[in-house]
Amino acid sequence: MPPHRRIDADGHPTVAEIEDSIRTDKVGSTGLLAVERKGFRDVIGYCGLVDSGRGAVGEPELAFELLRRSQRQGYATEASLAVLDWARSSGYERLWATVWDWNTASRRVLAKVGFAETGRKEVDAVHGTTLLTTRRL
Repeated sequence: MPPHRRIDADGHPTVAEIEDSIRTDKVGSTGLLAVERKGFRDVIGYCGLVDSGRGAVGEPELAFELLRRSQRQGYATEASLAVLDWARSSGYERLWATVWDWNTASRRVLAKVGFAETGRKEVDAVHGTTLLTTRRL
């Protein structure tokens, strides 16, 4: 984590830190977008495309994360579908995503929006296995 990042008592970036970063970062054909609830205009997480350097050139990774209080309400699926449309209109042909094997909620979202498992990577005894998934656009 960069030294300028603020963290909460659990060692995570604060909501204000994430919201500020998402709102001020310049968005191009890749980048994270704020996920806001319609009618409330409150930021509940992020979703977007990132160039993590782990995938093939020209194939960014779909990334999303929501606040715990906003999970299990369909927001991640809705945001991911919007980002897939954005990626398609930006000319991408394929995206990929990684997810921990124990993260059933995120695995469900990825399956709903058309990602299929293409590989597994054992990380360590603490974190477990990372699943590699891809989706053609």
